[in-house]
Amino acid sequence: MNNLRFKALLGAGCFSIALMGAAMHPAHAGGLERGGYDIDLLFDPAPVATEAEATYVMPERKYKNARGPAGFNFLSSTADGAEPYWVPRIGVKAQVVQGIDCMVDYSQPWGAHTAPGASWNGAFSNVETDIKSNNYAGTCSYKFDAGKGQLRFIGGVFYQDISGFKESLIGFNPLTGTGPIGRVDLNASGWGWRTGIAYEIPEIALRASLVYNSQVKLDNISGTLTAPIFPTGSAPIYGSTQYMPDSVELKLQSGVAPGWLAFGSIKWVNWSVLQSVPICIVGTPSQFCVTNGPGERTSLDLMYRDGWTVSGGVGHKFNDQWSAAAQLTWDRGTSHGYGAQTDTWTLGGGVAYTPQPNIEVRLAGAIGVLTSGHSGILIGENDKIVGADASYDFGNDLITAISGGIKIKF
Repeated sequence: MNNLRFKALLGAGCFSIALMGAAMHPAHAGGLERGGYDIDLLFDPAPVATEAEATYVMPERKYKNARGPAGFNFLSSTADGAEPYWVPRIGVKAQVVQGIDCMVDYSQPWGAHTAPGASWNGAFSNVETDIKSNNYAGTCSYKFDAGKGQLRFIGGVFYQDISGFKESLIGFNPLTGTGPIGRVDLNASGWGWRTGIAYEIPEIALRASLVYNSQVKLDNISGTLTAPIFPTGSAPIYGSTQYMPDSVELKLQSGVAPGWLAFGSIKWVNWSVLQSVPICIVGTPSQFCVTNGPGERTSLDLMYRDGWTVSGGVGHKFNDQWSAAAQLTWDRGTSHGYGAQTDTWTLGGGVAYTPQPNIEVRLAGAIGVLTSGHSGILIGENDKIVGADASYDFGNDLITAISGGIKIKF
């Protein structure tokens, strides 16, 4: 079969299947990851391409055998430790001049939401936690002929803002079965950058890319601590400098037979940079605002280890209008004795419909397993003890997701 025929059978529809990978993976890759980073739109061969997609993730995480501080056991030993969430993304890519492409996009790479409530034995640790992010990025690439294909150099910058709150029980009256709830509200922002390299042979739909995303320095963490112990009910607070993690991702795809595409990826995320975040009252000298230090009033305890994500899949182009793909993903859990971020196995599938050459509609879904484990006491930096206010078990839980998207080319 000649190259022109092979290229036609692999065409744009099958090439786009690799772009469905993010939609089929339910953005539950450990740590605070939701949408993560995605620059695949940059590789679209059209002069101008726009893309919008949204994923709705429905994780289950059931806590059981929960115990509170010093054997606190007056409330429920079970709780629901996960909430559903949306992951949106929108981007625009354009060819500036021959060989130079640029993309701008908005995404929500990080986030977390748990709301086990105030009626379980671990309420001194967590009543509700909600973390959100916004990411605004610009990425460009320069490509040129090299051998049988094209070599591409990639670079870009992004700005992130992070915000959230955490509520927990700070007292308890066994006669009433209730107690006051304390709340921490925080926000921060920072800049990051990315660099990468890719090699492509369009005739066989081959592409290999390696992209590094830098850490984002958060040196302006500020907010409010609300608790009955303050005369006005709240006090301004700040946190010591922290970093959102850097990451490295290797992606591979290639046509393996007429109309068939194989793809896969390996990603490392440096979640171990986030351990325990000390929170201090404004006015506390910064040298005292350290983990387990004399100025620490409370803390946001994460205690993560690095995350790894490995995925692989296959796609098939049935005709000029319809393509489909399936993907299997493994995420190594970022919790290691404290927290409920254990290994995740996910199976995803999706279809792409191209009613016209410049319009593509995608629909995908995924189902997976959050593996079992236990959360308890862990000793961290400066002999910081976390987990003494709540211990619990959890079994294998289900996670599902649905995703939809549209791409328009000009």
